[in-house]
Amino acid sequence: MDKPPVDPQNPWLELRRLTPARIALGRTGTSMPTSAQLDFQYAHAQARDAVHLPFDHAGLGAQLAERGRESLLLHSAATDRNSYLQRPDLGRKLSDESAQTLQDYASAHPGGVDLVIVVADGLSALAVHRHTVPFLTRMEEQAAADGWSVSPVILVEQGRVAVADQVGELLGAKMVVILIGERPGLSSPDSLGLYFTYNPKVGLTDAYRNCISNVRLEGLSYGMAAHRLLYLMREACRRQLSGVNLKDEAQVQTLGSDAGAGIKGNFLLSPPDA
Repeated sequence: MDKPPVDPQNPWLELRRLTPARIALGRTGTSMPTSAQLDFQYAHAQARDAVHLPFDHAGLGAQLAERGRESLLLHSAATDRNSYLQRPDLGRKLSDESAQTLQDYASAHPGGVDLVIVVADGLSALAVHRHTVPFLTRMEEQAAADGWSVSPVILVEQGRVAVADQVGELLGAKMVVILIGERPGLSSPDSLGLYFTYNPKVGLTDAYRNCISNVRLEGLSYGMAAHRLLYLMREACRRQLSGVNLKDEAQVQTLGSDAGAGIKGNFLLSPPDA
């Protein structure tokens, strides 16, 4: 079937079909059309709601229990949402009570673990609610094949990325990954971020972490995110490092490749025949 011709009055229409970005919105006189303005206000409201949505840790814990996974609920030093948003430093560390809870657990289960998975609400509890269990289903299937020992899933309310380093250090973990809700955008209120650290300890900067971003149905798929994370974990164990010195060179499948083939390197930079 022939493609319909592009509207000569609005040649951007075909491009608009390919992206959620707000391009070629049109105008009414000197203003945006009412529909475009209402869409913007709706997206803005979704982003605000995602930031302030309470963390349903009980519901998430129940979903994990259905999969046979134990969870442990902790809280950051931020006592409420307002302090969390205004004092980022409080979200980066556990409350004294939660730190003691984790120390007691570590004393009862000595020896440490290979991997700790932390889940924190971050700036979008919506992302955590939607994507944590589907992602973990894919990731843990692959992790089990590597024989890594894992702790219960650590749920942290009002947590930020760095809180995972304290959790990992207290549990004597070789590696830690935190699943956290990313700052909502006007087209992505439910984006999940993954931050991975080898040999976690308090005081590490972002340079020691690897980030995999935009995990959601409209972004990076669960399977691809799990594939990249497992690659980073295996390389981190082999090279005993993470962060800026550990590059994501996982083999990724391209549209033109065979089912079992892939290319090595960054698929955004490498040519298809590399």
